Amino acid sequence: MTSVLIVDDEQIEREGLAAILRKGFPDLAIEQARNGRVALQMVEEGFRPDLVLMDIKMPGMDGLETIERISAIEPDIRFIMVTAYDAFDYARTAIKLGVKDYLLKPSKADEIIATVGRVLRQIEEERKEREASRQQITALKKVLPVVETDIVTQLLYDHVHDVHLDELVDLLGVSTASEMFAIVVMMPAGEEQKYAEVKARIRKTGVGLVGALSGGQIPVIVFRDPVRSYRSQATTLARELLALAASGGGAGWFIGIGGVCGSLDDIRQSYHEAQIAAMDPTLPVKYRFYEDTPALGAVGGRSDREWEKRFIEQIRTGDWERVQEGIMSFIRRCEQEGVDLLLAQQRALELIWLVSRMLQELGVEVQAPVFPFQAQDYRRLQAEAHILIGRLRQAYAEHQARHEPDAVHQIKKYIIEHSHEDISLEAIGRMIGLSPFYISKLFKEQFGINYIDFLTECRIEKAKKLMADPELSMKVIALEVGYRDPNYFSKVFKKMCNISPTEYRKALLGTRGREACDA
Repeated sequence: MTSVLIVDDEQIEREGLAAILRKGFPDLAIEQARNGRVALQMVEEGFRPDLVLMDIKMPGMDGLETIERISAIEPDIRFIMVTAYDAFDYARTAIKLGVKDYLLKPSKADEIIATVGRVLRQIEEERKEREASRQQITALKKVLPVVETDIVTQLLYDHVHDVHLDELVDLLGVSTASEMFAIVVMMPAGEEQKYAEVKARIRKTGVGLVGALSGGQIPVIVFRDPVRSYRSQATTLARELLALAASGGGAGWFIGIGGVCGSLDDIRQSYHEAQIAAMDPTLPVKYRFYEDTPALGAVGGRSDREWEKRFIEQIRTGDWERVQEGIMSFIRRCEQEGVDLLLAQQRALELIWLVSRMLQELGVEVQAPVFPFQAQDYRRLQAEAHILIGRLRQAYAEHQARHEPDAVHQIKKYIIEHSHEDISLEAIGRMIGLSPFYISKLFKEQFGINYIDFLTECRIEKAKKLMADPELSMKVIALEVGYRDPNYFSKVFKKMCNISPTEYRKALLGTRGREACDA
């Protein structure tokens, strides 16, 4: 029920206004206050009228001061100024305070009804807008986890188009202005239910974004805390996450921590570093920093981080010939430099293990690679390494043969048909039984376009068709094509089409009108 508070130091004035309002608005709840202090006290004690009819000239606290103090408590309350003084200074001050209208004493009943009715209609419109906004926020909160996992997946396996990245990050309410780093949480089979707890812990701290669980790995992008050191922040977070594992025994959990980078564009490198840091889960301390890890390509006393970067990129892109040659060349260098055979075998296994981990992340089922016995010479080590890589390569090829012929077209068809819904890589993955990371990789390789870009193209094309109907508002069109935030839709449309939705529609309808006239 809409409520009104009448504030006037003259009882006869209050009663007169109340009588007129009851007759004009039978459903209106009406309260009275004999002066500004009483009105303020009522608001302080919890009464929240929708509209206040405020006399200006009152003893003690005048009307303008009362309006100012009530507005500080409840800015949504609206005011009509009631005064016998038609003075410019009063009006100017009242406008600054947000007063919606004014009534001069004495006013005719029909004038009072008209003025109050006009403001009540404004109040009702504002109420509807606030409710719509609340519903929109609720809807956005529901879709944020979907947005979050897709952003992380795309950042780590592809580049999120600039059309989306800033707006998507804004929706999540995180700041990308500071430095950041990646961590990877490794968990054993059978503990996948802990994924929700990891996400909840990260969300509670508000420090980062959590990606999809795949192959027993959870990627996390962590934003730097400016008041703490990188190692202190990362160590604290790692211990908090490992505490979740401890409640279930904790065996098999390990956390790799990548180096600090300056932007989301570089986060993929930090993530690969985190994967390298997590290569040996048998260490007594169940987390490790990349900077404490020997370089993969190190032979003897030399460290070669550039070789390491190239090797990881070759794994990521599925360049099997170079991956195999990289491992073989590493073994040859070890032999040439007289590295202990057992150490060379251990380091070669680390390289092969990294390949298997990245395949598991793509959803390829592979057994943990191990050498069947200790190599007796370098020739035998090369032969055994060749066999292990061959098994991984075969597992990947079989995975492709099982899924790729139909999967890519299923994915494309699903996106086209459901582009207006809150679809995600995770949802598509569950539908066709593939890893979100693999879908991202597959889609880009097959169509040469990012999954999010393709989804956006589908939505924008549908929006263009809907704009031909002049009866549909832009807000309705945005919702129809899958955007819960009309402002976000407008930004995406303008960046994709180099013209705002409103301008595009004017041009479209104008062209249609001219064509009709020509016909």
